[in-house]
Amino acid sequence: MKQWKLGVPKGSLQEATVQLMARAGWRVTTNPRSYVPAIDDPEIACLMVRAQEMARYVESGALDAGITGRDWVLETGSDVVEVAELVYAKQRLVRVRWVLAVPEDSSIQSVRDLQGKVIATEVVHLTEQFLKKHGVQAHVEFSWGATEVKVPQLADAIVEITETGASLRANRLRILDTVLESATLLIANRAAWEDPWKRERIGNLALLLEGAIAAWSRVGLMLNVRRDDLASVLAVLPALKNPTISSLSDAEWLAVNTVVEEEVVRQIIPKLKAARAQGIVEYPLNKIVL
Repeated sequence: MKQWKLGVPKGSLQEATVQLMARAGWRVTTNPRSYVPAIDDPEIACLMVRAQEMARYVESGALDAGITGRDWVLETGSDVVEVAELVYAKQRLVRVRWVLAVPEDSSIQSVRDLQGKVIATEVVHLTEQFLKKHGVQAHVEFSWGATEVKVPQLADAIVEITETGASLRANRLRILDTVLESATLLIANRAAWEDPWKRERIGNLALLLEGAIAAWSRVGLMLNVRRDDLASVLAVLPALKNPTISSLSDAEWLAVNTVVEEEVVRQIIPKLKAARAQGIVEYPLNKIVL
């Protein structure tokens, strides 16, 4: 059987990616002792690869496609096709930031104060580009993780990735500037993207992953309402576009179906009940394909 090769990120994005794949329709089963996860699609061969290395393997053709961050595509200078931007991170549906940070009590107040200083980071190339843009010359050292503990004993500043800023605050670090805002990407090898069979399947994966992200924080709501009360019910409902309204066998009643953000459901349902809606049903969504 014909197959194409997909890289799944190992590390901080691993769990979120496996969950996203499941919502999109693919069950990926990982084993801590193996870099070859199982997937319930005979056309896909999966390989677990560090996000930092993913773009290089996709560029070389070792993988036809992979999921990684835009930051690592830029850091490695890899020539790949950006198929889709998938805005999710380890904990939330957000972009992440690479930030320049110093100890809270540091005398360094701006990027220009880093002239001649030592900066520790995993993204040496991106940091050097950032400093060059600001006309600053500093010594940028590569750091394998745990970068927060390098200051002040081993470095004057760090460039570190953050989703919420909690780790930086816990380590008493102060953010000076944002070096890069990044999002997760589905990328493809250029030759694979020119292959019609592979392009169709990679494109299908992108479509369903985007649909899963669109549905991640939303739920569906169904309810029944008398025609005379429809206006008051619609005034309560925020909708993805417009609610779907259908007639029931009893001409006096209508069925309303819509999609709302999950975080507001607890406020909406009591208001719907007060507006005389009945048979209110909340249901989970796996995908919304717009």
